[in-house]
Amino acid sequence: MRLCGAFVLAAVLIGCSNPAATPDEKVPPTSTPLLAAKSQSLCPVTTPNRSLPPGELPDANRHGNGMLWTILWPGGEIVFKPDGPGFVSPDGSLEMKFPWWRGDGTVGTLSIEGERLDKAAPPLRADILEGYGESGFQASGLIFPTAGCWEVTGRVGDASLTFVTLVSRTA
Repeated sequence: MRLCGAFVLAAVLIGCSNPAATPDEKVPPTSTPLLAAKSQSLCPVTTPNRSLPPGELPDANRHGNGMLWTILWPGGEIVFKPDGPGFVSPDGSLEMKFPWWRGDGTVGTLSIEGERLDKAAPPLRADILEGYGESGFQASGLIFPTAGCWEVTGRVGDASLTFVTLVSRTA
């Protein structure tokens, strides 16, 4: 049931998976510069390495390191738009759901931190939902105070996973 729920959440967050993708946990994370249209600055977004958490289906946007995994947004950009996924709070902050998985032997409470790389901003906040236990799947909401280029790190004990994403908002 938990795997089914995780898969449904992942499918809702990302869209269609790529069943032809070949996972490879040994592929190192890479970054690709992405031009931010409004700021005209480069954001070295992380390219997903397609590493799979235990028991999950292949997806071209999966990213992990054998201890922690998540799913990155296509093209490295999270776009908040009217009637699109995510939430815009009254204070203007932008919240998007993110799934996380802990690997075998990675046990503990997930914490998430982040900072904007291209301009000063308050730190990222995370809403880490309770009730998932200290192993396996964990749902979360990442709350970006502003649009921009963000570095995000999830941690469980000594394990950590970091990625860079561009956050933008359309009218």
